[in-house]
Amino acid sequence: MKNIFNGSSTFIKILNHGTVKVNSQDSLLARLFPLLLIFIISPVIWCQDSSLETAMTEISRLLSIRDYTSALILFNTLPPEHSGNAEIQILRASILNAAGKSAEARLIANNIIAENSRNTEALMILADAAALENKDRERRTFLDRVIGINPNHTRALNDLANINLGNSNLRVAANYFDRALEADPDNGDALVGRASVYRYNRDPVSAERLLNRAINLYPTWAGPLQERARLYRSYGFYDDAIEDFSTALLIEPDNYWILVDFGQTLMEVNQKLESLTVLEHAIRVSPNDFLAYAYSSAIKDELGDYAGAERDYLTLARLKPDYYFAYEALGIIRMRNKQWAGARDAFLEAYRYAPLEFSYALLAAINWMRAGRQADPRQFLSQVMRTAPRDSLDYSMLRLYYDLSGDSNVTIMIENERNIYEKSRMLYYLASYYDIRGNRTLADRYYLMVQDLDAINLLEWRINEIILAERGLGLRNAK
Repeated sequence: MKNIFNGSSTFIKILNHGTVKVNSQDSLLARLFPLLLIFIISPVIWCQDSSLETAMTEISRLLSIRDYTSALILFNTLPPEHSGNAEIQILRASILNAAGKSAEARLIANNIIAENSRNTEALMILADAAALENKDRERRTFLDRVIGINPNHTRALNDLANINLGNSNLRVAANYFDRALEADPDNGDALVGRASVYRYNRDPVSAERLLNRAINLYPTWAGPLQERARLYRSYGFYDDAIEDFSTALLIEPDNYWILVDFGQTLMEVNQKLESLTVLEHAIRVSPNDFLAYAYSSAIKDELGDYAGAERDYLTLARLKPDYYFAYEALGIIRMRNKQWAGARDAFLEAYRYAPLEFSYALLAAINWMRAGRQADPRQFLSQVMRTAPRDSLDYSMLRLYYDLSGDSNVTIMIENERNIYEKSRMLYYLASYYDIRGNRTLADRYYLMVQDLDAINLLEWRINEIILAERGLGLRNAK
């Protein structure tokens, strides 16, 4: 049993860490198997009906491979005396939710509640349906009704805890998890959830203690291992994190969120090729989830696989259009390839989602000019200038590109700028202005000044380095 955290303040390094990711389909699926167990041992089959037992066994098998369609078809083969049973109908509604058919699940649950308003499992079906439909307030209402009927309903308590955890209401989340653990000290979801709250509250000792307990209780469940790996990663114990992620994947080799977590961890320790292998597995498992593409595209970009990176950025932009950094990265790759019109379009999309990021507007204008005539983006620039503060450098630079004159005044403003990041940004745009206007000498001078400021986190700095590398200029490109 691991006990990395001994409570010594000198032993623990606090790092920033990300949010817990929840796969709602897996969560719904996990809820079906206890229901099946109830049916196997419950009075529903007191009659020892072998056909019902056979059907339940086959449904269990189909659920294990996520074949919801076939499992649902089997319900149509049940004898009439069983098919209308409330417990059987609740199982059917649960499978409908797992299959994403929340409207049908809701109809079944409402029919059950019409006969018995205190049926907590039917209320949970409605809560799950609301979750699938992103109706958070409605979901909370149903969960509160369940708790009102049964204050020790652990699944409802855990769901309320996870809702609050997702909203960063850590104190409330902790209270619900604690209540679930009071009702059932061995409840795995509550142990893992409470541990995650301890992780966010910078209490790794308590988090590790609960996770060790969960792993001991449920050695074939990947969830506690994944959460403990996150805990170790967040404090810099990467070898232990990698070990736990690897063990979790032996249990659930196709778990998308474990794969993405593991890929991110390998990125952080600079094992880029290994990370890419894991992330591409995640993409094969769930090609319509965006997160793995965010990491895989960045790795391919860093490794120089620009064609592969462009494909992943395009997919990322399609799956999550408001993640405008994908358009930003696309723009850079297309500038590298001198695809000026394509770069313009990418930066225009980024600007559409982030209209206060004037860098995107300026980069769109630069590529617009390179793709055609220098006056082509004037109408666009006039619209952008209406939103920029008139006393800002952004406004002055936009005006320079609009007027194609007035560079002396802008140069003085840049020289007087004290913020190195703002100065670096504007020097890049000044250099690009001279480049487009045909003054290569002045352009190279200002490109080199951008490099000297070394503001490496800037979008403009990255593009500037590409230009200097092409021209064999600067310290990094000295022959």
